[in-house]
Amino acid sequence: MKNVTLTINGKKITAPAGQKLLWAALDNGIYIPNLCAMRDKEEPEAACRLCWVEIEGRKNPVTACTEPVAEGMTVNTRGEKAVELARAGFELLMASHALDCAQCNANGNCELQKIAKALGCPLKPKRLRPLTRGLPVDESNPLFTYNPNKCVLCGRCVWVCRKHDNGGILGFAHRGFERRVTTFGDEPVGKNRCMDCGACVRACPTGALVLKDGSKFRS
Repeated sequence: MKNVTLTINGKKITAPAGQKLLWAALDNGIYIPNLCAMRDKEEPEAACRLCWVEIEGRKNPVTACTEPVAEGMTVNTRGEKAVELARAGFELLMASHALDCAQCNANGNCELQKIAKALGCPLKPKRLRPLTRGLPVDESNPLFTYNPNKCVLCGRCVWVCRKHDNGGILGFAHRGFERRVTTFGDEPVGKNRCMDCGACVRACPTGALVLKDGSKFRS
């Protein structure tokens, strides 16, 4: 496959023609905040709206997960407009997130903490009042716990569950503020035919899906 040469934040890199800008940046050690992107997925979800970048010659920022690289492209991931959009999206996301880092199993390995640091903004929004949902935590599966209050609706778990389980048990339900990841009929995860493969836990970028102490998944 032909490679193209482009510049990101002043760094000249090469990437396969047609590759999405997000992966080209990450492959070259340039971090762009993201939650919903998955490398194996043919078409990007583009749901989290965090991977904004500015491209020379373009009037408005674009999402790096949907933009293919091009020869001679000049990209700025730290542009004022791009960072402003990413920060606004992150604040809205965190306003409805159950923030409990000290007690969370994902603490220190959470994508939200990484994004907050990259954007230079706090995990707890200062301009928005909290809108937590207070949904029950699902402990029904013997191997992992699902806390919908920590879910960021990135869709990663839904996609990998369907990929690994020939249709999967997870999906999205409801609309707007009530939207959440659940099973058919809102049944507890433990009451469904879960394969216990652990794909959903490994895909989750937050503490919404975490292993219970001592649990091991089948390989």
